[in-house]
Amino acid sequence: MKKLLSLRVMVLLFFVAGTLLVGCNQSGKTEGDKDNVVVIGYQKNCPLVILKSLGTLEERLEEIGYTVEWKLFQAGPALLEALNAGSIDFGRTGNTPPIFAQASNAPIAYVSAGKPKFKGSAILVPEDSPVESLEDLKGKTVAFAKGSSSHYFTVKALESAGLSYDDITPAFLPPGDGRIAFETGSVDAWTVWDPYTASAQIDADGRALVDGERYTTDRDFFIATSTFASEHKEALDVLLNEIQRSSDWANENHDELIPMLAEELGISEEAVEMAVTRRVYGLDPLTKDIIDEQQSIADLFYELGIIPKKLNVRDVIPD
Repeated sequence: MKKLLSLRVMVLLFFVAGTLLVGCNQSGKTEGDKDNVVVIGYQKNCPLVILKSLGTLEERLEEIGYTVEWKLFQAGPALLEALNAGSIDFGRTGNTPPIFAQASNAPIAYVSAGKPKFKGSAILVPEDSPVESLEDLKGKTVAFAKGSSSHYFTVKALESAGLSYDDITPAFLPPGDGRIAFETGSVDAWTVWDPYTASAQIDADGRALVDGERYTTDRDFFIATSTFASEHKEALDVLLNEIQRSSDWANENHDELIPMLAEELGISEEAVEMAVTRRVYGLDPLTKDIIDEQQSIADLFYELGIIPKKLNVRDVIPD
């Protein structure tokens, strides 16, 4: 019961935080700002950092009268809070933060999906851990970021082994804190995504109990405010086109991409190489199968009491 209450509180706090952020927050965008400034939220471990580093978007948007402002966020939920507040226009996140955002009535719109990257998500245990199967996680402490793609992955993996969410003790930790807890033995297992997975495997004797295959596609989603999606379609089209172009460059130029990301992320080139070679960058249209997958996440979280109401994901997908 305490777990369910804490997760309901999370959704409430999401809404309250977004309300408090209206007018001025991390991005500094206010109601008086001009409409021709596109404010983009990004995380260091996401495809948008590649686009930002290449610098092509600024040139393309300038041609149609827009400028770009970039704002860094540490995690998807905080980025979605900023979208809720209208302090950024566009961002990328994992598959579960948009569910929480919709549950808090945030004015968001899905505008595109990323490629599957389940090979880079894993439930990790120390190399010498006695845990050899998902069934062995019963009674163990598992770290993952609350409201993240790893949250969903953990629940689905447990279900496949005949375990419930109540059979583990969750430790809600962002990736940086999760890594510390994993290395110090404060938790028995850690569910996380690349490049954190690869870094733990290469540099911290992490062993993948399972990866995301069969449990989650672990797609990225590109999200805009509903206002930006409806009123700035030309700029949005340019933005998505440049994301695809930068993704094509990333897929074809690992020799340049790896050192660039290693410096940006502060992790070894060996770990970055593992991460980028087991994924494909790029966009997918919001097909029925992809929408249905998001709906299944929303339905599961409602059934578990993690979100307070039943959602229709299609309600926040533009026509």
